[in-house]
Amino acid sequence: MAIHLVREIEKLKKQILSLSAHVEENVRQAIKSVTERDESLARKCIEEDKAIDIAEVDIEEECLKIFALHQPVAHDLRYLVAILKINRDLERISDIGVSIAQRAIDLCSLPEPTIDFNIGFMAEKVQTMFSQSLDALINRDSRLARETWFADDEIDTLCAENYTLAEQQITKTPEQTRELLNLLSISRSLERMADHVANISKDVIYMIEGEIVRHRKKIIKERIRQAEQSAE
Repeated sequence: MAIHLVREIEKLKKQILSLSAHVEENVRQAIKSVTERDESLARKCIEEDKAIDIAEVDIEEECLKIFALHQPVAHDLRYLVAILKINRDLERISDIGVSIAQRAIDLCSLPEPTIDFNIGFMAEKVQTMFSQSLDALINRDSRLARETWFADDEIDTLCAENYTLAEQQITKTPEQTRELLNLLSISRSLERMADHVANISKDVIYMIEGEIVRHRKKIIKERIRQAEQSAE
């Protein structure tokens, strides 16, 4: 039975990596549809989400089948629990990509606001986080997973700055309110996407180390700071 379990887990690894690559590419294209005002690309991203939904269900069913047939323990159990949660976060990231693409379609019919809203910079940061979280998963790298998790704080700051910027600009140029609200919604979507990427990173840490780090960011940061001081 152990051999069968190994084979099933290897199959599952291929499925989750395929889904990860699919979601990552669709998110990249959704963001591109915003920055390039490409309506056809945005609609393609929305349509592509259907295949991602199907893949997410397939992976969940595969996990449940392995639980039922093999009753895994120890690291195999942690891996399956983590994959179930990561699978869900990947599907939610794809859904957020759809929301961004929908906003891109509306923006295509509107003039570009005369303001630098930092969407491109913020999107680049989120995409880097996403790539790093997947690298951490593939390479079982808990250090990289922690770095990616902590990077979410910067995205929160950028989102807050965009809210302030939008509020100021709407007062100055109320005729651009619709465009600015679309950009503000995209900023919020990117912030939510980063939250799900952070969840993936935390699940990678659990998978590798067996530690549930949710709600423990401040404690972990302090431990890292103390370790760095001791090494000096």
